[in-house]
Amino acid sequence: MKRANLAILLSMSMILPSLAAPNNAGHGMDHSNMGHSNMDHAQMGHGKMNHANTHSTATQDHSMHNMTDMQSMMQNKMQPAEFFNLPKNQPLQALPLVKNLSQESGEFKAELNPMLTEVALTEQVKPTFWLYNGMMLPVIDVNLGDKIDITVNNQLTEPTTIHWHGLSVPPSQDGNPHDPILSQQTGRYQFDITSDMSGSHWFHPHTHLLTGKQVAQGLAGLFIVRDPNDPLQHLPEQNLFFSDLKLDETGQIAPNDMLDLMNGREGQFALINGQWQPEVTLSGTERWRLWNGNSARYLNFDFPEDSVEVFLVATDGGLIEKPIKLSSLLLTPGERAEIVISSKDLKPFNLISKAYDRDKMGPVAKEEDIILASVRVVDGKKIDLPSNLAKLTALGEPVVTRQLIYTEEMMPMRFLINGKSHDMNRIDFTAKKGDVELWEVTNNSHMDHNFHLHGPQFQVVEFERNGVITKPDYLLYKDTINIRPGETLRILTQQNHLGIRMYHCHVLEHEDAGMMGQLEVL
Repeated sequence: MKRANLAILLSMSMILPSLAAPNNAGHGMDHSNMGHSNMDHAQMGHGKMNHANTHSTATQDHSMHNMTDMQSMMQNKMQPAEFFNLPKNQPLQALPLVKNLSQESGEFKAELNPMLTEVALTEQVKPTFWLYNGMMLPVIDVNLGDKIDITVNNQLTEPTTIHWHGLSVPPSQDGNPHDPILSQQTGRYQFDITSDMSGSHWFHPHTHLLTGKQVAQGLAGLFIVRDPNDPLQHLPEQNLFFSDLKLDETGQIAPNDMLDLMNGREGQFALINGQWQPEVTLSGTERWRLWNGNSARYLNFDFPEDSVEVFLVATDGGLIEKPIKLSSLLLTPGERAEIVISSKDLKPFNLISKAYDRDKMGPVAKEEDIILASVRVVDGKKIDLPSNLAKLTALGEPVVTRQLIYTEEMMPMRFLINGKSHDMNRIDFTAKKGDVELWEVTNNSHMDHNFHLHGPQFQVVEFERNGVITKPDYLLYKDTINIRPGETLRILTQQNHLGIRMYHCHVLEHEDAGMMGQLEVL
């Protein structure tokens, strides 16, 4: 068992119960892919921290009996995935589009109404999800320059918001927890799609203390912004949205248990577009847009080099300057990437997430490889990629340097930034609109955490671990990125709207448990 003894773990039951989701009745890019796709993490200074010295021999030698007892105390009883007999190997279905209600050119007007919706996964398994317009993962597909007008009729029994993850919209329109839409009330979001917003983004609630719960219930959608000058627009596309499903013994969406609150929620099912292990058809050369919409599950993609050729063409911040060939890709919760993929031999293969140990706490199972989908190849035609994809501009010299430090406390169990838990009434930093700032974010905790900043995409400058500095080989803009234990991330950021911006770990249970701060732009 890792780090936490019985007394510490039991103390959490008195500290974090309000963060456990009730039942339905109440209803990163891998650093090695920054131009180092074939390098080992350790070679780059991103290797796993050795925690052996922090574990006593007695802790390492707990009996299997004690481990089993501990796990039963910490984890809700769940049936394995196979118990529910969900269909597998079904053709991947396209996601539903949100209807544009406007007849005006350059305007996208729609309703997004969160509501309880029963979904028949099988004849016997019919969980109640919370969905926008009763649709699983609806897609908003717009163009640069469009004006967005979204009305939200909250049909839930609790408040909600919609955060436009990846879009640099004004804070007043970004679904901050300060601006809840109360139950049975209506809210409205209006903003413009500006020239810096093209890419694969998404939307989800950002409700105070309820973000993890509401996303786990199903509230999420895709937001694609298209550029008329996109050099890859001729390629056929597929959208692959990865999410997590945790069912209780009755087939309903399960509440969080103590291990979920400590490590982030992971269920029995790793889904793509709401389907379990579907069959994806690859026809020739395609552009795949990938979203990690999980609450906590890290996706460590492994692309079989003997079967496929894969190029990274875009990250959270949209197109990168040149295609980067890769064989693996780590996406942490909230991150996105776009790849161009083609077959080498027309043979089918599995899309796999390799085991990734992020140093979870408590009596957790060993990480294992996960089959996400089977891929059927029907055409091996290759299309040459342009050597240049986008022209990006680096941010200028910073006028301010800020330091953020991630830590964890066991007694009581808290996730902190700069020693503080999130407080809605506290402003942690103030910034001046238009100023370039250097942020140093250090992970002094014992597990991986990622970092998400609302507003414009930030420029990744470097990582430092054990005195070794690693810089990206190309200009890289992101809004969410992983930080390993003992590692410091340095970024440049420039806010362009007045108001309050949130920054936090995007493991949603950690965000809800306090690992979040507030920046006010003046």
